[in-house]
Amino acid sequence: MSVISKKTLWEGKFLRSVLIKYNVRCNSSHSVEARNWEAFERVNCDGVIGIVPFTDSDEVILIRQFRPPLDGFVIELPAGLVDSGEKFEQAVRRELIEETGYEAGDVQFLAEGPMSSGASSEILSVYVATGLRHVGIGQRDETEDIEVIPVHFNDVIAKLEELRQSGNYIDLKVYGMIEMAKKFLKDKRDKSHEKG
Repeated sequence: MSVISKKTLWEGKFLRSVLIKYNVRCNSSHSVEARNWEAFERVNCDGVIGIVPFTDSDEVILIRQFRPPLDGFVIELPAGLVDSGEKFEQAVRRELIEETGYEAGDVQFLAEGPMSSGASSEILSVYVATGLRHVGIGQRDETEDIEVIPVHFNDVIAKLEELRQSGNYIDLKVYGMIEMAKKFLKDKRDKSHEKG
């Protein structure tokens, strides 16, 4: 299987819709057929980052944001686009301040992968931010109206359920990314204790 060609159907400020022609092997005849697939791609940026921010008092910083495609509010981790030419770590630091008002003392790569591989070529790169210091909300995008929600580690699941029950959508990445980041930080602490 392989992509033969891509045709742009439309392009906006942040997204491009593409028609992808690709080869697929047919099980019944063992022949190869060309098929079409509709997808979208990011434009005018170098990537997408997600952030799992942890305070020194064992809180994770979540955000609540209105998302027009869902016509509702979504509980998410801070995230954003990497401007053209910008380093990913710089984007993490910038977006964290813009969306939460927290500055990161330390930023470390956690994981990356496709967001919705059936619809998009978008790859999300996730970082853990620690050593947070509240410096106030930075210059926000005029389309963003964000509520910052600090939640203690031990209360995350209960708080997410409370928020869901009150009509918010929960971005499923929140559950997995927080657990991955907690394990990452625990392993890092354990290694530093072994050395010390």
